[in-house]
Amino acid sequence: MSIGGIDIVTLAAMLMAASTPVLLAATGELVAEKSGVLNLGVEGMMIMGAVAGFAAAVATGSPVLGFVAGALAGALMATLFAFLTQIFLSNQVATGLALTLFGLGLSALIGKGYEGVRPPPTAKLDFGPLADIPVIGPIFFSHDWIVYASVLLVAVVWFVLRYTRAGLILRAVGESHDAAHALGYRVVAVRFAALGFGGAMAGLGGAYLSLVRVPQWTEGMTAGAGWIALAIVVFASWRPWRVLLGAYMFGGITALQLQLQAAGYAIPVHILSMAPYVITIVVLVILSALHRHGVQAAPASLGKSFHASS
Repeated sequence: MSIGGIDIVTLAAMLMAASTPVLLAATGELVAEKSGVLNLGVEGMMIMGAVAGFAAAVATGSPVLGFVAGALAGALMATLFAFLTQIFLSNQVATGLALTLFGLGLSALIGKGYEGVRPPPTAKLDFGPLADIPVIGPIFFSHDWIVYASVLLVAVVWFVLRYTRAGLILRAVGESHDAAHALGYRVVAVRFAALGFGGAMAGLGGAYLSLVRVPQWTEGMTAGAGWIALAIVVFASWRPWRVLLGAYMFGGITALQLQLQAAGYAIPVHILSMAPYVITIVVLVILSALHRHGVQAAPASLGKSFHASS
């Protein structure tokens, strides 16, 4: 099934894989922001996850250990951010930007020895005869386990935030840290946990880039994916299922521009490369404006430092 030389089934299948790094990072950032912390260091955590995951996978021969290492690297970066902003009360915006610059620089240094190296392959899940179903099989049953885990994580985050006590506490801390503290909740501990989860998801997304999406190590390979994840969280109004839709839209446009290049369309490569970012932001802004009356406001304490004595 093709339109204008573009295979629609292949495009849809590529969409899911292309969306996964951004979806993981955006899901993690949503949890962090729900706790009232704005971490602009998503790009830095992703790139550190990419290089750490790649290095671990090459050293051990296990892509699973590579994903674990990527998540740990992202979580360590987030913990550094948490110490600076929650213990030393540094400015969240400036610290997040510094974290991104630090991650980009350190990853470039670590990754020098891994350029041109191929990581061990990540196997796709075997769904047996389901993968052979026309159209549906290639789209839904031809991916690796991380793709399915990313969608499952969105469902888990939605459920936890909406139906569990832990989610209620997290949202309470994000809406009013002073009120949450007065009720006896440990605001700093909750934010550390939320930031750690967000960092782990960003690192996992970065590891997916270097181990599956590309798969190789290239300096600066995240190419702004962390910033897209941040934008998706905001324009999705901090709602998990809207984050899923936003990430899949970005992945779809990314897959489409690759298909257009492969089909030989006479469109400058620079325009095709920037299209996913520009179109994603424009569409998210339009959707936000159209649904303004029903948009969920940002957590009231987002970006504000908590003083235990307050």
